[in-house]
Amino acid sequence: MQFAWAAWKFLVAIKDGMVLIAMLLFFGALYALLSSQPNSGAIRDGALLLDLNGVIVEEPAAPTFEDFLAGNSDGSPREYRLRDVVHAIDATVEDDRVKAIVLDLSRFAGGGQTSLTDIGEALARAKKAGKPIYAFSSFYSDDSYQLAAHATQIWMDPMGGIIFAGPGGNRLYYKGLIDRLGVTANIYRVGTYKSAVEPYMRADQSPAAREASEALYSVLWDSWLAEVKKNRPQAIAKPFAKDPAAFITAAGGDYASVAMKQKLVDKLGDKTIFDRFVAEQVGTDETPSPDSFQSIDYDDFVAAHPVDRKGSAIGVITVAGEIVGGKTGPGMAASGRIAELIYTALDENEIKALVVRVDSPGGSAFASEEIRLALLEARKKKLPIVVSMGDVAASGGYWVATAGDHIFAEPDTITGSIGVFAVLPSFEKALAKWGVTTDGVQTTPLSGEPNFVGGFSEDLNDILQAGVEDSYGDFVKLVAAARGKTPAQVDTIGQGRVWDGGTARQLGLIDGFGGMTDALAEAAKRAGLAEGDYHPQYLDPEARLSWLPFGGIPFVRQEIAPVTGVIGWTAQRQKASFGQALVTAQGLLAREDVQALCLECGVKVHRNRNASAGWIEQLLGYSFSAVPR
Repeated sequence: MQFAWAAWKFLVAIKDGMVLIAMLLFFGALYALLSSQPNSGAIRDGALLLDLNGVIVEEPAAPTFEDFLAGNSDGSPREYRLRDVVHAIDATVEDDRVKAIVLDLSRFAGGGQTSLTDIGEALARAKKAGKPIYAFSSFYSDDSYQLAAHATQIWMDPMGGIIFAGPGGNRLYYKGLIDRLGVTANIYRVGTYKSAVEPYMRADQSPAAREASEALYSVLWDSWLAEVKKNRPQAIAKPFAKDPAAFITAAGGDYASVAMKQKLVDKLGDKTIFDRFVAEQVGTDETPSPDSFQSIDYDDFVAAHPVDRKGSAIGVITVAGEIVGGKTGPGMAASGRIAELIYTALDENEIKALVVRVDSPGGSAFASEEIRLALLEARKKKLPIVVSMGDVAASGGYWVATAGDHIFAEPDTITGSIGVFAVLPSFEKALAKWGVTTDGVQTTPLSGEPNFVGGFSEDLNDILQAGVEDSYGDFVKLVAAARGKTPAQVDTIGQGRVWDGGTARQLGLIDGFGGMTDALAEAAKRAGLAEGDYHPQYLDPEARLSWLPFGGIPFVRQEIAPVTGVIGWTAQRQKASFGQALVTAQGLLAREDVQALCLECGVKVHRNRNASAGWIEQLLGYSFSAVPR
């Protein structure tokens, strides 16, 4: 009895401890939630502080539990939504409390060239309205200087420097490593310029890919130089970028001296001196430190200036990030989630038109088609659809754009890349070195395929290549129908080649230049709405924490992806075969008794939800059990 009583007390103690921990986590999370909310009532006269500690994105990824508890107080990089930054800068024009705008770019990690141009244009509007802009950084590179060029004064730490690298650079090629390891990259593609698979099939860049890259990067670099020259004409940026070593060597390695002589910056001073200067312009903060200026918090300012809700609603759906199947995200353009948002908006019948904001390099062709089909439902309801391309809208991103009645892009937008591919590895050469071979009985040419140990059969290779070619044909037909061209014309400008926005307009892949403002105006015009009598209604919900019981979205369950075609079937079977082989190897060491096990029965694959599963199953995320098939 004493043992039972002691065991009971021990169990009760464990239960009480777990309840206490759960309560502490709950109240800690509640405190973090309340303390992290923007306070729109805290705004006072001063400078709007854009301390851009992170990157500019079209759609921030959903925060994790750790992100929520940290509340960005640890200084970790964050993602700034492009439209929020632009709206905040534009809101300063009519807000007399804002005496200046301060750009602290010391920890700025950059963004797409088109996105930075949008922010730069907003800064130019604010400066024209009489808002001085002061930029500071300990070091400037391409992205940070693209914004700083719009400043009234550019400051730099005297121990800092400036380097302009320009677009382009080297990428890794794995062909030599793959051959040395004995891995076979089974590649199926259509498109002379579809270079995404080249790292697995070549040791260097193909002439076709080099031609496309040189043309694209040349346009982007010229555009960057032109923007800097327009907004800071005194800066001698191009000669410095062309031969930085000569300038820096001549200055004896004094980076700050070079920056001043080339008129790239106006003032040298550390952060304390800079803050003191700004305080003289906008007022000193009430805190004891004499170096701090009166600042307006960015998040508070965004909260205090919500988007105008007057007039009719024009729906805005965002397709940002790699296009994948399922309902994950934000941060990934999950077709299931995006399609559901579109269908919900159509059922509610509140929107008069739809703007599709695309900032994606593409991804799954099946998922891209799922989004396109959802957009076609809007067309069936006679809703105008206008596409607005961001930094990149290529491949699957362009696939989605074919559903639009009108396509806007910027001159620096990267688009096109009309081409498809698939890559599946096999290991026959590597395993043969260790004496691992395959043998068995086939009832059809595809029995046991894909054979990642013995190599893919010619039948399977022919089937997969034919499927990829058919997908390319579908892509070409979609573009041809959407852009009023013949498939032969589209094939000529397709072949996986990427284009800058300017060339894309000449080729007829887009209809005109413009950003979100232009896309909304075009959508309103097509919907018959009066000028100014509309507002954007963003269909993508604000990113919420998945673990919250109040208002949060549920955890995303790990599930086996649905088979989306022959390539998907092949990849899924390959993963199962690979897992079966690993489990068989694991069983060599794990089994300690006489076995009554059916070798011919095969395995059933299911997502691993068993904490006691083997280490291989845990690693793969799958469990394997023998069943007849």
